[in-house]
Amino acid sequence: MVTILPGEPVYSMFGHSALRVHDPVLGIDRLYNYGTFDFSDPLFIPKFAYGHLRYFLSVSPYRAALRAYERQRRPVIEQRLALSRSQRTALFRFLEVNARPENRYYQYVFFHDNCSTRVRDVLEQALGDAVQFANRPDPQKSFRHLLDPYAASLPLIDLSFDLALGTPAGRQPTPREAHFLPEYLFKAFSHATIETRDTTRALVAQTDTTQWIEGYDATPTAFNWPLATGWVFLVLTLGWTGWQATTGRQPGTRGDALLLTGVGLTGVLMCFLWFVATYEVTEHNWNLFWAWPTHLIAAAVLLWRPSAPGLRSYLGVTAVGAAVVAIGWTWWPQDLHAAVFPVVLATGVRAGWRAMGPDSGRDVGREP
Repeated sequence: MVTILPGEPVYSMFGHSALRVHDPVLGIDRLYNYGTFDFSDPLFIPKFAYGHLRYFLSVSPYRAALRAYERQRRPVIEQRLALSRSQRTALFRFLEVNARPENRYYQYVFFHDNCSTRVRDVLEQALGDAVQFANRPDPQKSFRHLLDPYAASLPLIDLSFDLALGTPAGRQPTPREAHFLPEYLFKAFSHATIETRDTTRALVAQTDTTQWIEGYDATPTAFNWPLATGWVFLVLTLGWTGWQATTGRQPGTRGDALLLTGVGLTGVLMCFLWFVATYEVTEHNWNLFWAWPTHLIAAAVLLWRPSAPGLRSYLGVTAVGAAVVAIGWTWWPQDLHAAVFPVVLATGVRAGWRAMGPDSGRDVGREP
């Protein structure tokens, strides 16, 4: 098995697993890669959003693949498998049949059926019960928290994960389920065995670092600018609201409408991922307790009819809802991203100020 460590592009942030078949006698040296997708597909984005993106098994010369990973500055580690001649033949034949155009496509499911889990599944299907995976390593973390180290250098991606993933991502995976990450599959192979009627031997005969990149940082970090931006936004919101309160200025409409629009669009996206897309891990998203899609309607009403009946009541309920989310922050059954907290507070402050503050329906209050 070949493990490629994470790279800089988003699609490579979790690393990669593949299978190498090398037979010097027959002149075969191929890399079988289940992590291939067609970005040139004109429907790539809609398919990805809907959860119907198909990946496929590609086959390439190993040395060419190695050079590509070198250009991406990604180390490569090999685990040589202790397979018998008949087992090697069975695995090779299985891969060749699976690589045919009519067989190579599969429905990609990030947590359960991806380039990493496919490597394990191929081995089990080709060799049967001879391959035994131990219940090691045990991650003892939720799916959500397993992703955190890989997103440490990409704060915006980390925020996106926490906004999109619902309560299913808060479940702790079994050791087998953790194989969706190449790092955990690598460790699982190290503990796996090949069992026959008379003997038991380790699945991995030898581990080699085929390619190392000087200066490679396996755990890069970056400044958490979404969190910093959120707190700066809250400070500005408090200052803006305080200035309006002390000077007697009426609350404007455009700034608050923009805030409600941003929060509302976030809620619409979450609803799409829950009710329309086929990603099970985006269901039951507690972020919808603060990101209400109805804020889009409120924003439109605020811009065009700021004195409309019911708007103050709606904003009052919004303020109460934001307060409930903030007060119960540590008790929610889903971990909410820290950058969301100041946004929730800012939304509550502005909604509460508009609900209890001076009437903004007159033209004088139409400033931002």
